Amino acid sequence: MKRQFAIPMALAFALGAASAHAQIKLGVAGPITGSSAAFGAQLKNGVELAVEDINAAGGILGQKISVTLGDDVGDPKQGVSVANKFVGDGVKLVVGHFNSGVTIPASEIYQENNILMISPSATNPKVTERKMWNVFRTCGRDDQQGLVAANHILKHFAGKRVAIIHDKTTYGQGLADETRKALGAKGFKDVLYEGVNTGEKDFSALVAKLKAAKIDLMYWGGLHTELGLIIRQSRDAGLAIPAMGADGIVSDEFASIGGPGVEGTLMTFPPDPRLKPDAAEVVRKFEARKINPEAYTLYSYAAVEIMKQAAEKAKSLDAKKIAEVIHSGMEFRTVLGKMSYDRKGDRTNLDYTVYKWAKGADGKVTYKEIQ
Repeated sequence: MKRQFAIPMALAFALGAASAHAQIKLGVAGPITGSSAAFGAQLKNGVELAVEDINAAGGILGQKISVTLGDDVGDPKQGVSVANKFVGDGVKLVVGHFNSGVTIPASEIYQENNILMISPSATNPKVTERKMWNVFRTCGRDDQQGLVAANHILKHFAGKRVAIIHDKTTYGQGLADETRKALGAKGFKDVLYEGVNTGEKDFSALVAKLKAAKIDLMYWGGLHTELGLIIRQSRDAGLAIPAMGADGIVSDEFASIGGPGVEGTLMTFPPDPRLKPDAAEVVRKFEARKINPEAYTLYSYAAVEIMKQAAEKAKSLDAKKIAEVIHSGMEFRTVLGKMSYDRKGDRTNLDYTVYKWAKGADGKVTYKEIQ
């Protein structure tokens, strides 16, 4: 009798211990190393603080979150490898990836394995136009910011000679093409359209073409690393034309790479999330840790908030049930303010604006909203 009693008691204790230590496995994926590592750090910082805050408040449905980090180096093949590793690790929720060209193939792995993902930064329209049940983003789309860029160019550079240059990636070329399409719809034609390779260091041939074409503005579709080098090499060659980029250059590293020549660079990005009242407390926490929550840091934090609120509304940790809640039009309260989603997985309330990189009173060159 004693033996029969001891076995159920031991089993009950084991099950209770397992339940107490149950964890929700959340993956954060992006370029932790490589030329885009500054953006990978933003995703990582945002997710880790969100998870820390949520766990301190009791977790999600009584379970704590554990974070698994995946370094995709900004490469689509590596992104697929990270996605497959997440599957093997039992990850059910993912914040990432950063690049659109990585997000698209990785999302297919997640869909096949019942994993929900929210990208803080993948802006190519194709990310959500495939209407996959598991794909969302806290950022906007390139056809939205391309229109804002085009309107600014039409207003301030009418009759000028504009070059459109891109880095041949899903994000960079997609953004350039959306901007070009919006300009073309208003009868504006660029005088130079060209692609360069990511990772290039010598842009002397491009600079020579810009000079020969007497360009008044260079619109850039791509990330901050290449644009910084193009600007630096242009200035070294005596070519001081302004550039205009988008969310792919929202990093203080841009000024370090490009040097003084980045002053005057234009950029599209949503209103600075660091200035939103809903973000004030979280921004203070980041500042206390000597972290500048720029660009996609708060977009990553918000992604975890949405997952938590949707799971609690669904009363389930099943990815499909969480996705159903997000698709339902429910309003989420986040560090980015109130947010809701359409059936594609896109936000229903997002505005882009225009910034200019300029030197502040402290002598630091950074971006400031001008429109």
